[in-house]
Amino acid sequence: MKKIITTSLLIVLLLSLLGCSQKEPSVVKTYEVTDIESMNENENDQDLITMVEYYEMSDGTWRVDGYTYQYRLEITGRMNHAAKDSTFVFLSNIENITFEQAWKASGFSSNMDDYFKKEDAAFVALK
Repeated sequence: MKKIITTSLLIVLLLSLLGCSQKEPSVVKTYEVTDIESMNENENDQDLITMVEYYEMSDGTWRVDGYTYQYRLEITGRMNHAAKDSTFVFLSNIENITFEQAWKASGFSSNMDDYFKKEDAAFVALK
């Protein structure tokens, strides 16, 4: 009986240690800042222009500047009097961001209330 209890406790202890030894998520892909020469060469291209380096993580999250986000959102729409659509990419802990919120928070608004807190969302790229 004593062997069974000791063995059971040992198994529970080992399983507890395995559960606590989970690794930190690792970087799966790095999105580097688009260099200026590439922007000029591909001016008419439909490639995203990455403004801030960010990372896709092994656990499905996204990271930039020390913050972790649950979502990567590509938000497309047309600004007033624009000839074509624009796409803004945000890493976000907010599941839905409207196009109006996106274009304002990407640097087009002079009202600081239109920008997201760093822990809520970060603007990283545009098209």
